[in-house]
Amino acid sequence: MSHGHTHGPGTPANHTHGPPSPLTPQQAQQLMMQQQAAQAQMGQQRPAPDPVLQAAIEADFKPVALALGDAEKPSSIALCREHKKETCTDCGLDFTAMNAMAKMFAMAPPDAILPPPNVVQQARAQAVSKTKDEGNALYKKNQHVAAINMYTTAMQISSSRPPWEASNIAREELTLVVCNRSAAFYAAGDYLSSLIDSEVVISLKRPWSKGHYRKGRALLALGDPEAAMEAVTLGLQYEPQNQDLEAFQKEVREVLQNKATQSPDDEKSDAA
Repeated sequence: MSHGHTHGPGTPANHTHGPPSPLTPQQAQQLMMQQQAAQAQMGQQRPAPDPVLQAAIEADFKPVALALGDAEKPSSIALCREHKKETCTDCGLDFTAMNAMAKMFAMAPPDAILPPPNVVQQARAQAVSKTKDEGNALYKKNQHVAAINMYTTAMQISSSRPPWEASNIAREELTLVVCNRSAAFYAAGDYLSSLIDSEVVISLKRPWSKGHYRKGRALLALGDPEAAMEAVTLGLQYEPQNQDLEAFQKEVREVLQNKATQSPDDEKSDAA
């Protein structure tokens, strides 16, 4: 074996450079005792759990009756024990997210290391923002169908975040992108799709005025001014000084007034 040192004049080369000699039983036992002592010392240095946090975790803990789809397979999924369903409405259980995470862990290479908590993948966030901006540019050029496709792509990128990332990140991204897609659907004349997207926006961020505004616009275009007034009134409860909602409320009120003063004969002629 080659080595990188020399022996000086008069110094006998009375040692070899072969593989290390195996440990004797006494040396192996001593090494094991040293490792155990180091592990014990690390355990002593570990801080004690917060009693308040521990109590909150225990109070929130609820045992769940589950069964494995095929216990002999390493990729077995969790199911409701009584009905053997992954999503069971009768028992109020949904193991979909947990099974997806377990599958992700099972497919990971043995040396894979999970990222620390609260780490955001900047590349994914930048991809969502870039795709959304491209959709905005297409929307301003009145290329509404192309903008819808771009917003849909941004939604797919955001929704593919790994489950260990904070859910509020994807929620904020999706709120903006779905709201923009609702506006694009409206501009393209697809008022029903615009209404559906506005409902999603409201479910993601109920206090935000834009979701209620988009919903009211879609409902008015669909010929339901009463429901549009309910939508805008609810939005004003969250943002009483919002100028867009106030102006739209005035517009809807005029539509309702015109509808109320319309004579029965006019209604029949309109229906004809």
